[in-house]
Amino acid sequence: MQFHIKHATRYRYTRPVFCEPMTIRLRPREDAAQRLLRYNLWIDPQPAGMSDYVDVDGHTSTQVWFDQPATALSIVVSSVVETLRTNPFDYLLSPEGLTAPLRYNEAVRLALTPYLQQGPADPEVVAAADHILKISGGRLPAFLTELTLWLNANFPRYVRLDGPPLEPAETLREKSGTCRDLTELFNAICRSVGLAARFVSGYHEREDSEGRRFLHAWSEVYLPGAGWRGYDPTAGLAVADRHVALAASASPILAAPTCGTFRGNGAESTMDTQLVIRTVERGDPVEQPLHAHFSLADAVVDLGLR
Repeated sequence: MQFHIKHATRYRYTRPVFCEPMTIRLRPREDAAQRLLRYNLWIDPQPAGMSDYVDVDGHTSTQVWFDQPATALSIVVSSVVETLRTNPFDYLLSPEGLTAPLRYNEAVRLALTPYLQQGPADPEVVAAADHILKISGGRLPAFLTELTLWLNANFPRYVRLDGPPLEPAETLREKSGTCRDLTELFNAICRSVGLAARFVSGYHEREDSEGRRFLHAWSEVYLPGAGWRGYDPTAGLAVADRHVALAASASPILAAPTCGTFRGNGAESTMDTQLVIRTVERGDPVEQPLHAHFSLADAVVDLGLR
C-alpha cells in the first residue's frame, strides 16, 4: 500500500519570540516494513541552519535553528511511503520467544536494556500482566494478542492533543486514554514480563469517528527471531501495512514529532495541525500525488492554517 501524506503544523505566538533549536522527527523511517519514496520538508520562517542526523534510536532526525524573532512558525511535510508487511505474523520465533515471562540471551538483553523494565514494576501493572498471562496460558504470541484485545475492548480512546502520556497506573485506574496513554500502558505491561517494548509515533490509515486525522501512537516489542513487531492497542490489532512509523524510542519524548522551546517575555503559544492522508492499494492506479506542485504557501492555505 502507498500512503500519500501532507502534514502541516503551525505554532503562533502572542508576541515576537526567539525559537531555540528544534528537533523534527517527521521523516518516515525506512526498514523492512516500509519504504520511503519521497519526502519534502518546508519551514517558515527560513531557518538560519538545518542539519539531518542519526539519533540514538537510529532514525534520521532534523535539527533546525533560527537567528531572528518570529510570531509564527510553520512546519510542513509531504511524503510518499510504501508499506510492505501485509502479514504481521510472517516470522519463526526462536525457542526462547515462545513463553512469557521472556528471557533474552545475554547479548540481546544488553542491547535491549533501554527498552526493558528499569526497577520494580507498579503493582497495578503487575496485576494486569498476571491477568493476561493467565488468559494466554503463558504463551508469548497469545499474550501479546490478548493484551492488545483487552486494552482495545476495555479502555475507550479519547483525544488529548498535547501533553505527555499518563502514567500506566493512572490509565489503568481511569480505564480510558489517548493512543499514547494506551501505548505506554501496553509497554509497561510487556516490560513487567521481561519483554522489550518501545513507543512508536506515526500515522494510521483509519480516521476517527468524526472523520479527523491525528498523529498516532502504538507499541513495538522485540521478539527473538522476529525483531521489532508492532501492536496497536487503540485499534486492537497487530501492525501490518496500515501504519506508517516516524520514530520509535524507549521514551515517548524521544519519539515526539517536534521538540523545542522558545524565549519571549510574556509570550504564549498555540498550535494548529492538519493531516491529509490518501492511500493507494497495490495494483490501483496512482492519481496525481498529494505532493505534486506542493509548496509551503500552498500548504498553509490548503490545510487551513493561514
